[in-house]
Amino acid sequence: MRHDQSPGTPPEGEGSVVLFLTSSRARLVLSGEIDVTLRGEIGEAMDEALEASLPIEIDTRGVTFMDSSGVSMLARLSARAPDRLQLIDPPEQVRFLLDLTRIGQLVDIVEADPGFPFDPDPDPGVPAGGVDRAAD
Repeated sequence: MRHDQSPGTPPEGEGSVVLFLTSSRARLVLSGEIDVTLRGEIGEAMDEALEASLPIEIDTRGVTFMDSSGVSMLARLSARAPDRLQLIDPPEQVRFLLDLTRIGQLVDIVEADPGFPFDPDPDPGVPAGGVDRAAD
């Protein structure tokens, strides 16, 4: 899982997942190619987000590709989440997959980023509000 302050653009062909947690919600930031190579990282982030029992937002604005493993993650997460998932401004390709698989009926699409409150004094090695995997 990446630990950058912002998701940015991963190297071509790579994808990333970052989990941010506050006391009121969780945000998964997906970027790049979301495929089977990220299955483990996405699974860990998803489990941590669910364990927090908070509303979950998924920022997909930086997704350039998504295969069936990404779609499967969205379906599993929407079935297990305590509230409806919110997807932030998904790109056309992700919207197409949501419509095709009807997962779009299970999630809320948010056109504009509602913002996310980050900790004012983060650990310098961890993204603000992010989960430090190295400490595990």
